[in-house]
Amino acid sequence: MCGIVGYVGKRKALPVLVDGLKRLEYRGYDSAGISLVQKSEIKTWRAVGRVSELEKKLDLAEAGNVGIAHTRWATHGAPSEKNAHPHLDCGKNISLVHNGIIENYTELKKILIKKGHKFSSDTDTEVVAHLIEEIAKKKSFLMAFREAVKILEGTYGLAVITNKEPEKLYCARKGSPLILGVGRDEFIVASDASAIINHTKKIVYMEDGEIAEITPDSFNIFNGKNNHKEDKKIFEINLSDEQVKKQGFPHFMLKEIHQQPEAVRNALLGRVEKFTKDGGTSVLGGLRDVENRLKKIRRMVIVACGTSYYAGLTGKYLLEEFADLPTEVESASEFRYRKNTIDRHTAVLAISQSGETADTLEAVREAKLKGALTLGIVNTVGSTIARETDAGIYCHAGPEIGVASTKAFSSQLSVLVLLALMLGRERKLSFSESKAIAKEMEKIPEKIEQILENKNAIKKLAKKYARCTDWLYLGRKYSFPIALEGALKIKEISYVHAEGYAAGEMKHGPIALIDEKFPSFFVAPSDSVYEKTMSGMQEVKARKGKIVAIATVGNKKIKELADDVLHIPESLEALSPFLSATVAHLFAYYVGTERGYDVDRPRNLAKSVTVE
Repeated sequence: MCGIVGYVGKRKALPVLVDGLKRLEYRGYDSAGISLVQKSEIKTWRAVGRVSELEKKLDLAEAGNVGIAHTRWATHGAPSEKNAHPHLDCGKNISLVHNGIIENYTELKKILIKKGHKFSSDTDTEVVAHLIEEIAKKKSFLMAFREAVKILEGTYGLAVITNKEPEKLYCARKGSPLILGVGRDEFIVASDASAIINHTKKIVYMEDGEIAEITPDSFNIFNGKNNHKEDKKIFEINLSDEQVKKQGFPHFMLKEIHQQPEAVRNALLGRVEKFTKDGGTSVLGGLRDVENRLKKIRRMVIVACGTSYYAGLTGKYLLEEFADLPTEVESASEFRYRKNTIDRHTAVLAISQSGETADTLEAVREAKLKGALTLGIVNTVGSTIARETDAGIYCHAGPEIGVASTKAFSSQLSVLVLLALMLGRERKLSFSESKAIAKEMEKIPEKIEQILENKNAIKKLAKKYARCTDWLYLGRKYSFPIALEGALKIKEISYVHAEGYAAGEMKHGPIALIDEKFPSFFVAPSDSVYEKTMSGMQEVKARKGKIVAIATVGNKKIKELADDVLHIPESLEALSPFLSATVAHLFAYYVGTERGYDVDRPRNLAKSVTVE
């Protein structure tokens, strides 16, 4: 899996494909490759590592107006040139790239080997090329492609070319995103809009089960079940080329940390004003169509993965405190593999930055089967989760390129606050209480900016602790999810072992790890559980453990226990996660850069996880 680009048009394909691959590198990588149709043959280049390694092998003046390209994040087979995409059939007449996982590839491979097919890679993807080749012996290429994808089990985004039809590009989608950019006398297929926006803003979203046949002049998209041609709407995307550039920052991650105030403002834009004017009853327009169902729900289940999961944990506190709504948070990857007790009185809220997270999407589908109301909080307009949920809310954070999520986390928290206030007004929360919280939310961007102005202090502290190889991140109540988020960030981009814990759980096992070489990072704002958090710090100090603490400005007493303190502005307890998270993100960023790593592209990770 990772990034797909395909081109069919009047100009040379290679420069478009290379540009697209570079724009997709943030999604994940270990190798890259390109295939072009050149007259009666397919020419293919592959390389291990970054796109720059592939580029060394290319001559951008190469002829060819139809081609496919791929950046790979390994699922089957180690990163190597033979396992890099594109993959070809025996006759080298078919070349394809693939995102996803073919679950029945082992059985298919055995059958194809018995029929005489020779395989050259360890991947599941290569099976698809040979399968199409086998079926195409007796049928047209389009029919062979249709039959082949019906046989596949698992998930796929596929882009395929053949020298038998050198002016065509074929695509199929099931569980892995593919979009079609519509230009003038050209079409660009991609797994992400960032590969397209430099060429066109007009796109078509492919849905699961659809197959596309594309030429320089037209495209046809068919329903894979009945082969009927679909009438597809062309959308205009509001995404600029400038938005996906670093704009003077050394890394996308630092740029996006600095964009957190803007991300919060954008999430609130028009919504807080509407909330305070309308008595808090219609803050989120995306939920208007399900207002009556929302009033009847008795329980909320939040499903998400990674950083979005930690946003969901914060949302649990918000929904239970402001809306008196029993809320559970589940790892989306586990949700559909156990017996769920959800029903029509349950709302299942999916949180995903990309809106394409495979586990979260499958959780939504499971919830719909059980009759639950499905809601989404996503950042990517037109994404699959946005389309498949009953209703939802966009974050409006803008594109997030850094693999480690930062501004999307802040925007998700913003939406969760607004959702909790809206549902709270329908239950027991008074307008004066909700208005006070909403007004404080409007101050959060400015308070994040105060933290960013003090980033050099965080950088200095990160340098001091950069060589530590183990961390324990601890917090209580609203600070517990931030402890988890802080630990995740430092793991993702610094490759440092870190564990996030509820501070009260420390003495139930993790305290055994504490010594003078094992520091703890306490998230300890002045809140309702501050004294309890201090007790945990006392326990660490008694065992000679080093302590870094996040504390509220004006708290001088904490220095009696903490070796180093990073301060955040005063705010409401429920809104402190915005401020603590910014500190944790900056600390992880500076530890990662001090250790010499590319924090935008951490090893083994992909931005959008589109396989289970």
